[in-house]
Amino acid sequence: MMELSALLGVLAIMAVAGYLHTVSGFGLGMIVMGAAGGLGVASVPVLAAVVSLVTLVNSAVALPGGWRGLGRSRVVALGVGILPSIALGVWLLEWLNTEWKSVMTLLLGILVFYGGLSIALKPRPRQQVSPTWTFAFSGVLTGLCGGLFGVPGPPVIYHCYRQPLSLETIRLLLILCFAMTSGVRTFFVALQGGLTTEVWSLALWAMPVVGLATWLGRRYPPPCSAATMRAVAMLTLMGLGTSIVIGVMAA
Repeated sequence: MMELSALLGVLAIMAVAGYLHTVSGFGLGMIVMGAAGGLGVASVPVLAAVVSLVTLVNSAVALPGGWRGLGRSRVVALGVGILPSIALGVWLLEWLNTEWKSVMTLLLGILVFYGGLSIALKPRPRQQVSPTWTFAFSGVLTGLCGGLFGVPGPPVIYHCYRQPLSLETIRLLLILCFAMTSGVRTFFVALQGGLTTEVWSLALWAMPVVGLATWLGRRYPPPCSAATMRAVAMLTLMGLGTSIVIGVMAA
């Protein structure tokens, strides 16, 4: 079992990540994997499994009443892309965790840094919504990242923010995408026997914390602009990614 100080640290990270994820539409997986994974308080496979489970809780609290009108074709295309690539990502994680742990941690740092960078790029919205197949392709990249680390964010965040849609629609579309990714990933991990006692112990502590943080995010959003929240998320993720990469290179 995890030491009490480490457990409280992870739960604090989960609370902050759950709140930011709710008000911005992204960040839970990247912040948790970047902060907790970088500190080494639990193995990457365990944290990724826990992130998938708590993301489902976050989505269940954040989505009701808001998912309609997201566009059935977009949602289906994302799902079609996510399904096969998650299986590949989960398999790659198991292989890397066995053979190349340092490479796996380095890739995690790069992915978290890129997550922050993708926010900083401020993609210019298109004049028209992208073709349906582009959402499927984004789903493939999202599923691969989600299967590897439980961090599906960067590809789909960049793609969705290029669409001429309202920020609220984009936020809900991202949350729904992460819910799909987490659900499918949890299914594949369960088939592999990856939902261990360690995973469930940490998840059962984290679920109510994330659920409360999500409710607070819906009920009490921060008194600042969306641009400010994006800047906070950008700096947090780029800082976490940089620290992980430096830690691996220095080891």
